[in-house]
Amino acid sequence: MSEQTSDKKLANETVDKVERDIVYEEELPVLYEVDGQVAYLTLNRVKYHNSQNSQMLYALDDCFYKACGDDDVKVIVLRANGKHFSAGHDIGTPGRDFDVGRDDRRSMNYNHDNKPGAEKAYVREAEVYLEFCRRWRSLPKPTIAQVHKGCIAGGLMLAWVCDLIVASDDAFFQDPVVQMGFPGVEYFAHPFELNVRQAKEFLLLGERWSAERVHAAGMINKVVARDELELTVKNWAEKIASQPRLALSLTKQACNHIEDLQGKRTGIDAVYAMHHFAHANNTLVKGDYIAGFDGKKMAQANKQSSKDEES
Repeated sequence: MSEQTSDKKLANETVDKVERDIVYEEELPVLYEVDGQVAYLTLNRVKYHNSQNSQMLYALDDCFYKACGDDDVKVIVLRANGKHFSAGHDIGTPGRDFDVGRDDRRSMNYNHDNKPGAEKAYVREAEVYLEFCRRWRSLPKPTIAQVHKGCIAGGLMLAWVCDLIVASDDAFFQDPVVQMGFPGVEYFAHPFELNVRQAKEFLLLGERWSAERVHAAGMINKVVARDELELTVKNWAEKIASQPRLALSLTKQACNHIEDLQGKRTGIDAVYAMHHFAHANNTLVKGDYIAGFDGKKMAQANKQSSKDEES
């Protein structure tokens, strides 16, 4: 790097971008189809259990936007192909694109890819996790999450932003990120999806909760047999679609408004800052902003934890 280039970067507080070979295994990480008045958005990173990279999340945002703009669509269903609904954020696949900036950003923020230190993750996650979740929660059309098998960490965020959650009886829900040094995922809705004491147990123990248990706790709306899941969601979606569009939108807006008056938005803002304090601390103490964990290590820790729970 020339002295002139170095001086310029120092002046505008940027660093060199990280160049990596990224391999996207799916051209279409989210599939989109419409059946009657219902749009179906299907997570499609099957090989990696629908772990969320930027490619998938921007594709999902595109699909939500498309469904919102289609006057023939009145309800949106979020579902997934493959073994699990979503294994969470991508922290180790060949398609992990953390270092890649975007010219099609959806929030009024700057690119993260040439930013130094803790600013890089703070800016990126504000866009793809925090703001995306808020956009999707605020969609004017009702949304239903159709969850099967694992709904883990970042997978919870995708389900929680939906208005209704229907799960198969083989589904499980988990946020195991305390072991990584974090107080929970970036969209910290835990004390609103559960009561506070349950939220503490869910996070501090990091254990898998069955569909039946989260249903009893009020996190989800309904549990059905796996082979009944698709039809149950379809029936709910079609019944909701028979209601007036504006009334559906206002009902969502009213319920979300009351949640925000109870502190949901401001609470999530505060914990987002704590989450990134933990990122910075990990970098200082562990030498890595996610404490040296990758997808394989998290999966192994998760399997061991599940064995310990059963013993």
